[in-house]
Amino acid sequence: MHRIPFKLKAPFQPTGDQPEAIRKLTESVTAGAWHTTLVGVTGSGKTFTLANVVEHIQRPTLVISHNKTLAAQLYQELKEFFPENSVHYFVSYYDYYQPEAYIPQTDTYIEKDAKINDLIDSLRHAATASVLTRSDTIIVASVSCIYGLGNPEAYENASIEIGAGERVPPRALAKKLTALQYQRNAVDPRRGEFRVRGGIFEIHTPSGEEIIDIEIEKDTVRSISMRRPELDAPRSTFHATRIFPGKHFVPPQEKLEIALENIKDELHERLAYLKKEGKLVEAQRLEERTNYDIEMIRTMGYAPGIENYSRHLDFRRSGEPPSTLIDYFRRAHPHFLPIIDE
Repeated sequence: MHRIPFKLKAPFQPTGDQPEAIRKLTESVTAGAWHTTLVGVTGSGKTFTLANVVEHIQRPTLVISHNKTLAAQLYQELKEFFPENSVHYFVSYYDYYQPEAYIPQTDTYIEKDAKINDLIDSLRHAATASVLTRSDTIIVASVSCIYGLGNPEAYENASIEIGAGERVPPRALAKKLTALQYQRNAVDPRRGEFRVRGGIFEIHTPSGEEIIDIEIEKDTVRSISMRRPELDAPRSTFHATRIFPGKHFVPPQEKLEIALENIKDELHERLAYLKKEGKLVEAQRLEERTNYDIEMIRTMGYAPGIENYSRHLDFRRSGEPPSTLIDYFRRAHPHFLPIIDE
């Protein structure tokens, strides 16, 4: 994990009540206080005060705001205060969401429909990867950070590390990338896709921020380099790299069939209940949709709405909450600093 200190850069120094607030907040956090409140009118420099606290205590930080707009504002400010550190933005990626519904009176079934914002999805991937690999991470998030996200343990364990000099047959690497939900695109690869040309794997990370080039000759990794997608971007060479999954929900390959059987068991229970209640149409809809999703997960490793099956894929008990971004912090940084904006 990269260990880079937080370094605050600003063209001004704390003034007025800010030095005292910084001191008291720092003492409160280091003393292990359960919570501390910072009060101030708009424009009084609360964000700058908290940025100073982050620099003082040197802990990965999660800033939670109540809407996307304010989160974006805080993200921009903290990005300017910490230009050398890893500052990211994490909000809901839906531009539009229509939950599935059924109207019995007219026998009308409305399929779930959603439009995912590709840019925001890439920012979410950049945020989770940063949490798991860097100690100088600040994530500014909306309340989306408390909603279900892929299991951080499965996400991290599914990632693959590749080093120069390792024996990696091209076919085996392509198979691993496909298992990590990367799509093969030989013409114009985008984020979450890869292509192979002349023994070089060109892997576009899910965040869309980097392109990893892995040169393989005679089943051996000869070189690893990374560059940004922009034309004429400089290339950096690395001895090793880590490739995270293309999606946050990663089915456990070694226990996938067990998970799918558990989904089938619950399906049979629900079908029996619906038929007993005389809801035959509802039972038919549920059976068709679930069997389709099961086959998609088995063959493709993913299905639209896979989060609906996360309890079985994570092997959680009934009623146990799903993983969230907070669990990613807890896994990598047990003593991270949470800041909740009013």
